[in-house]
Amino acid sequence: MAEYYFQYQIKRDRPGLLGDISSLLGMLGVNIVQLSGVSEFGRGFLIRVDRPDILDVLTTMLHSMEDIEVTALREPTLRDRLALRHGRFIERSDTEKRTYRFVRDELGVLVDFLGELLKRPGKQVIGVRGQPRVGKTEAVVAASVYANKRWLFVSSTLLKQTIMRELPSNEFLSDQFVYIIDGAVSVLRGGEDHLQCVDEILRMKAPIVIEHPDVFVKRSRYTWDLFDLIIELRREPQEELRYDMVEDDPSTWTNQ
Repeated sequence: MAEYYFQYQIKRDRPGLLGDISSLLGMLGVNIVQLSGVSEFGRGFLIRVDRPDILDVLTTMLHSMEDIEVTALREPTLRDRLALRHGRFIERSDTEKRTYRFVRDELGVLVDFLGELLKRPGKQVIGVRGQPRVGKTEAVVAASVYANKRWLFVSSTLLKQTIMRELPSNEFLSDQFVYIIDGAVSVLRGGEDHLQCVDEILRMKAPIVIEHPDVFVKRSRYTWDLFDLIIELRREPQEELRYDMVEDDPSTWTNQ
């Protein structure tokens, strides 16, 4: 049996619409594993089928229904599963690939999303954008706990400024750790020994999170090709992300 994500938008809301769709799925032998409202006018299903040809029949019948518009029928992605779990979509940037946007009241969704990414084996580098004291570091730490991984600050301003100047002992070097780098602190306050340490960390096959990736790329030899994806965290959707004050004096930041 295979699982698929099925999503539709409601064109005309009428009594019994959800029942009609559920009955159609049942008639075709499609099992509903999970169901959620994913927007005010949309529904999402995680369905399970035992024959691939059922999807063709289902697609034809769904497209004949005038009250809905099918917007997805595919193998489920992480975004799909989290949309079902939390009842909301994870927003993607319209202008940048691999960039996902969150606001502060979506911290629970962000922690789940980032935590699932950190569970994946091997190396990945994730950038986290956001103004100081918006909750970036706390979200990364919570996601590490969610992923059942320990974390190590290579550079940070949480509670006090941290700048690692040499690699820790081998017990702190494994893919069971999440390495957290404040990109602005590293490039603006870290000396040559610290930056060499950052280079060593970035060569490891382990999950790495870099806060303030824009400052890090601007002031280091690394490019955007380093990052697998970028996460943005704002207090509100319209908040502008500015880095001028971040670059002015990183030593004054606390509780990011």
